[in-house]
Amino acid sequence: MTGVPYRGEELDLFRHATNWKRYYSTRLRPFIAGDVLEVGAGIGGTSRFLCNPSVSTWTCLEPDQALLEQLQTARRSRPLPVPSPVIAGTVADLEPVEAFDTILYIDVLEHIQEDGAELARAAMRVRSGGHLIVLSPAHEWLTSPFDRAIGHCRRYTASTLKAAGPPSLRVERMFYLDSVGMTLSLANRVLLRNSYPTKTQIRIWDTVVIPISRILDPLCFNQVGKSVIGVWRKDSAARSSL
Repeated sequence: MTGVPYRGEELDLFRHATNWKRYYSTRLRPFIAGDVLEVGAGIGGTSRFLCNPSVSTWTCLEPDQALLEQLQTARRSRPLPVPSPVIAGTVADLEPVEAFDTILYIDVLEHIQEDGAELARAAMRVRSGGHLIVLSPAHEWLTSPFDRAIGHCRRYTASTLKAAGPPSLRVERMFYLDSVGMTLSLANRVLLRNSYPTKTQIRIWDTVVIPISRILDPLCFNQVGKSVIGVWRKDSAARSSL
């Protein structure tokens, strides 16, 4: 992870961004099935939106102790409909034989210094026919004090995210979401320069901007947006080194 202490306050800010989570979930669910590993699961605010009837198990991996405790509490009070163990650590800490049908990095990879090495490790644990999925903030020119405050190492374009991906997997999808939100992020970078967005700003973005982006994104052929998504697949011919 980064050398910047990870505070995690933004997880509380964004936990109620339900329209956004429903939006990207509709795009990711077709690739999520079987035994799922969610890397950097945080406080568990994403899992419930992505879990679907095709999922058998949902393993949450979280290296931060404070977030891990919140996640464990959340799982006890509101369990997922499938077995959902919570594990402390990173992909490197997993048992050598552990493998999954889907591995998720939702707003996580941008916090990791050695992103290419991280995805290479994850790719080794993707089963044949399975998927590796990354959602991250897009465009370095949108970098703001908020990015620095929460320990982002970088933002991605479709090209740079593809370059960071593991060569052992095949790119299946690479696209952007939230074209209108990109404009707001630029305004914050140029005009407001807030270290943290306010709850009111998050609410307006989620309730007003995201529904508009859902309409406009397809019209832009998902070529512009505030977030970029990469989906890789391990073909049957590929072999894991596990």
